[in-house]
Formats: sequence, C-alpha cells, structure tokens
Amino acid sequence: MHQLKTVFLSSVITTILISIVLAYFYYNGTAGSTSTDKDTFISEQAPESLNIKTVEYKPEATETKRSMNDQISNSRQNIITNTVSDVSPAVVGINVTEIRYYRDAWSSDPFFRRYFGDRVYKQEVKGLGSGVIISPDGYILTNDHVAGNASKIIVTMTNGKHYNASIVGTDPESDVCLVKIDAENLPYVTLGDSDKLIIGEWVIALGNPFGLFAINDKPTVTVGVISATEMNLGTVEGRYYLSMIQTDAAINGGNSGGPLVNSMGQLIGINTLIYSPNSQGGSVGVGFALPINKVKVIAEELKNNGKIDRNFWTGLNIQSIDESIAKYYKLATTRGVIVTNIIKNSPAHKAGIQVGDIIQKVGNFIISDDSSLIAALKEYRTGDNVTIKILRNDSSIKKIMTLEGRND
Repeated sequence: MHQLKTVFLSSVITTILISIVLAYFYYNGTAGSTSTDKDTFISEQAPESLNIKTVEYKPEATETKRSMNDQISNSRQNIITNTVSDVSPAVVGINVTEIRYYRDAWSSDPFFRRYFGDRVYKQEVKGLGSGVIISPDGYILTNDHVAGNASKIIVTMTNGKHYNASIVGTDPESDVCLVKIDAENLPYVTLGDSDKLIIGEWVIALGNPFGLFAINDKPTVTVGVISATEMNLGTVEGRYYLSMIQTDAAINGGNSGGPLVNSMGQLIGINTLIYSPNSQGGSVGVGFALPINKVKVIAEELKNNGKIDRNFWTGLNIQSIDESIAKYYKLATTRGVIVTNIIKNSPAHKAGIQVGDIIQKVGNFIISDDSSLIAALKEYRTGDNVTIKILRNDSSIKKIMTLEGRND
C-alpha cells in the first residue's frame, strides 16, 4: 500500500513539472511572436510560392523617392535641349516663287516652229526650304537649290513675323545662297569650325521638313552624330559636293538650307543632301551637310562681290582611267585621271605637267575621275597656286600650277 502511494505521488509531481515546463515555453513563444513595432509586418505562415518578405517602412522613403523624381526631371534639361532652345529662334522657314519657262512640244520641232512660232509659256512654281540667320542685321544662309532662282522669297521667323528677302548672291556650283531681310537685332547663330569635327559627336539638324514650320512657326529638330567627314560626292545635277559632312540626324525634303549645329550651338554645316535608295525621297539616316568653313568663305565673297569668280583655265585635257588604261600603266586602281593633251603656254604647261601623267591628288582632294578633278578645281580662285600630285614613270611627284585668268 505504501509503495502504491509513492508511485502515485511521483506521477503527480512529474505531471506538474512537465506542465510547468510546457507552460513556460508556450507563453515565451507567444510573447516572441508579438511585435511591438506596428510598422513591421511578419508573415511566417505564408506559402513560400508567394515570396512574401518582411517589409520595413522607413519615414524617409517618401523624401528619397521625391528627390529621385526631381533628379530625373532635372536631367531632361541637358545640353541638347538647351542648345535647341538657344538656336531655334535663328532658324527660318523659306518659301519661294520661281518663274519657269516652258516650250510646248510643237515648238521643240524646227518644222512646226517654222509655221506655228516659238511658243514659250511662263509658269510660277512654289517651293520651300530652310535657312539660318548668321548676323543680327538679317543675313541668312541657305542652299542655291532652295532660293537661287527665286523671283520672290518669304522668310518666316519663329515669332510668326514674315519678311520679304532679297538675294545678295548665289553660287550654283557650291550650292550656297546668301539672302537678306531688312531687320535689326535678330537672333543668330555663331559659326563653328568644321575642320575640328569629331566622328561620333552629337549634332542637331533644324529646319522646315515638308513645310511643317508653317504649322506653329517652329523648326523641326532631329538629333544624331557625325557619321563621317571629308565625303567627296562629286557632281550632282551640276553642283559640286566635296568635303561633305555625313550625319544620321534625319534630314528630309524641306530641311535643305537649314543649320547643322554641334552640341554647343555652333553652326558647323548647312543641310543639303540625303541618300535615298530607290528614289524614295525619305531619310534613311544618311544625310550630308556643306561644311561651314567652306560656306563662310563663299558667303563672304557673295556679300562683297555678289558672285564667285572662277574665270580661270588650266590648259589640261584629261580622261578617266578605265581597266585597260590601269592595266597598261600597271596601276593597282582605276582612281585618278590621265592627261591626254596640254595646251602650250597654259598654266598646266608652265607647271611642267606632261601628257601621260596620272593626276592622283589636287591639294587635299583625292582624284577618282574627271568629274572629281573638275570639282576639286572649283574650290580655287584665279591666281591661286595649286599643288598637284601626279604619277609619272612609276614615280610620285608634285607640281605647282598657278591658275591664270581666262583670256576671252
């Protein structure tokens, strides 16, 4: 009996001790799972697939986000947007009226012209393009193919004003035209240095593509980079394009004559040509601008003289090199021209150039064919000394030719 009581007491004591231990761990565990931080959320029992994590809210988070938004907003105002704002007031839209004369089909035939007369008709043709003001007193640069043959020119400013413009001088061969409006204290762009361009640097093209300037009196802006420099395109429709700037900034119809500026807002070129496959007429990212260092020399001559004087002669007769000529002279390439005749006492004769010489370079211009030689010589004026690199008897030599005025 005594032994039974001992076993009973031991069981009761053990049960009490176990209950105390369980109660201790139970109440401690509950207390540990109760957070005193009301801004901390814990979800230990959430399924792992939801990937819910502890998120701690910090009072300064809103201020940080506001600061980041301010930085993004402020970064929108960069050197490109600032340059556009500065340059845009100096960009103009140009609307021109040309008078063109047409002869009907009957007049083209001498037999019918004898009986019906020479019937010529006059027609007004409208055109548009772009321009850029380069002085506060109203001198404007554009292309000759935009305004060179115009009988009437209307210039539209970004403030909505319209001016009648007059041609100061134009040069079809370089495709540069200088016009002027009667106004003072105008916004204008500063001229840069196109000899110091960097391939890949940012540039901005502004102008009047498709006449969009007229919608709100503001130029259209496109941005790109300098793709290449010193691009010799030769002759295009009687105009000579040498040392052209290539850019991927979109240039379209109506952009001709508008400015190409660098990121600092300096005028580095006049937008002039685009390459468009299959004659589609749209931009494919290959556009060309006249370099400003060439344009400003021509513009100064036009301002002073109203024209460019290229009344010189050389006395050279030349021929482009074909495969047979290259093979005969054992040339590695067909680049260059061969001299076929020299007029006695001409500038070429006095320079010591001979028949059979192969002209490879004129000044800094590489000669690829006869048209490129003509284009290179168009860069010079009467009285200039021209350095000519020639190949003679497998030897490369240089001759200096002085351009003499044509004796009419």
